[in-house]
Amino acid sequence: MLRGRSIIPLILLTVQPALAASVSPPYAQVQPGQTVTFTSDLPGGVIWQVDNATGNFITQQGVFTAPATPPRPAVATITAVSVDDPTRSATATVSLLSAPLTGTTWYVATDGSDSNPGTLAAPFATLQHAAGVAQPGDTVLARGGVYNKLLTLTKSGTQAAPIIFASYSGETATIDGRGLPIPGGQNGLMTLNSVGNVIIEGFELRNYTTTSRAQVPIGIYITGAGDGVQIINNHIHDIITTAHTTPKQCGSDALGMAVYGDRAPAAISHLAISGNELDRLVTGCSESMSLDGNVDGFAVLSNRVHDNDNIGIDAIGYERVSPDPAYDRARHGEIRGNLVYNITSYGNPDYGQQYASDGIYVDGGTRIVIEQNTVHNTDLAVEMASEHYTHVTSYVTARNNVLYANNSNGVSIGGYGRARGGSDHITIVNNTLFDNDTKRTGSGEFQIQYYATNNVFKNNIVYAGPQGLMVHNYTETEADPAALNGNLYYLPAGAGRASFQWDHTQYHGYAAYLAGSGQDAQSAFADPLFANLKRPYLDVLAGSPAFGAGVVLPPKVIGAVDIAGNPRVGTNGAVTQGAWQLPVTK
Repeated sequence: MLRGRSIIPLILLTVQPALAASVSPPYAQVQPGQTVTFTSDLPGGVIWQVDNATGNFITQQGVFTAPATPPRPAVATITAVSVDDPTRSATATVSLLSAPLTGTTWYVATDGSDSNPGTLAAPFATLQHAAGVAQPGDTVLARGGVYNKLLTLTKSGTQAAPIIFASYSGETATIDGRGLPIPGGQNGLMTLNSVGNVIIEGFELRNYTTTSRAQVPIGIYITGAGDGVQIINNHIHDIITTAHTTPKQCGSDALGMAVYGDRAPAAISHLAISGNELDRLVTGCSESMSLDGNVDGFAVLSNRVHDNDNIGIDAIGYERVSPDPAYDRARHGEIRGNLVYNITSYGNPDYGQQYASDGIYVDGGTRIVIEQNTVHNTDLAVEMASEHYTHVTSYVTARNNVLYANNSNGVSIGGYGRARGGSDHITIVNNTLFDNDTKRTGSGEFQIQYYATNNVFKNNIVYAGPQGLMVHNYTETEADPAALNGNLYYLPAGAGRASFQWDHTQYHGYAAYLAGSGQDAQSAFADPLFANLKRPYLDVLAGSPAFGAGVVLPPKVIGAVDIAGNPRVGTNGAVTQGAWQLPVTK
């Protein structure tokens, strides 16, 4: 949950979206050593990737071979990237099973009956009845159509024999919440209550609404504790609160997807959220996707989160969700390959005329990697901070992300007020920040707020728009709250028009900043020569001064690959500034 800021509105940059594409099959289940062949409808040649990297377990003909030992979480993402236009890509998800599924397949259809045997010819009528019948290793397939009933799952599978709920191949089962109650004041259209090794794939969840501040509708709600849940390729939309509220109350709540680890010491662990779309959500003071409390080990991969009125993806701590404070933080996770856009709190009754919503937010979480994401036209693209006094977000790395055209800043660290928490050991490397703070909020491209310690900002490209503010460090609590070096700055109006706020001093011009701040000794001010500014994907041409100009950092810091899946370090040991390692020749 976020807060208010004092903002001055301006004009939003509009960006042409990339054309849609797909990978077939969009989902597969494979066992160790098995193969599956993927195809793409992208025109021309494609580069195939596994987990956003080239060369791992997949041929360039799209033949994927499952690893001998499944990772945890036990999923892989398969991505086809256009050779001609690297902004165009499509992704599928694979569940990596440790053993063959030998259970029963049950069928559900809108014209079925719960007195039927649950076969394809004589299906059940409700998903809830199928959930009561299904055992570890079983699969429940829902035929296409609208199901106007809540679903609560309380039965677990095993790692070798998960329970699978999916839409029937080529059809979409829709759980529609129109007119349905919200039991207990907070409930999901689909609720997973302390279950493990359950896979949810291919559902549409929609139209769950409230007019009351005492009720919280949720699309998919995962609560309690449990290991190995996978939420894959679902479309969650129109989860809405219209409860009367004001910015002073921040009192209405709804969520597209909520993961609340409210047990201890048992956690929600090895959780995978992959390939989902969350849009048209009116969440009030809550988030589009929230991971909160005792969530230990998670992967949020290749999701589309867009056109919502509050935070896109949020990993949270210190909200007293867990009964034990020692376990009350989302941790040991990755947020990778997501596309987050068109998210703003401006006009949200809980915020009024404030640009306060993050695309990706770590609020009190720890030991999380945020990489290869594209975030645009949100309020704050990526924020790593804490809203709770004396607590910090810590050991989070944001790398190889493209962040552009956001209403406020591109990256923000530190608590937003003196009575809030802060940021410690945040590493921000090899990101591309372009034309952020489009509303001229005064926060600039990279913002440092209160209580920021031991942070790093290196090898980034920072290309400011008309607002011209590159770095805005207004912390009053620590001198030099971050180490800045190896960055490439640019402002079309020239180096003399660039501004930097550092340790209570406003520097007008890049030279004055270098002379006075003690930062960015190996940085530069020059045009990065982006290949295309009309529809930014912001890779650089071969003549770019960014090419090979970054400072060398340890592999565990810089990551193995860039945003396009290329090796992050060149064969000559050089590192290119920004999110892209290799130049293009467009």
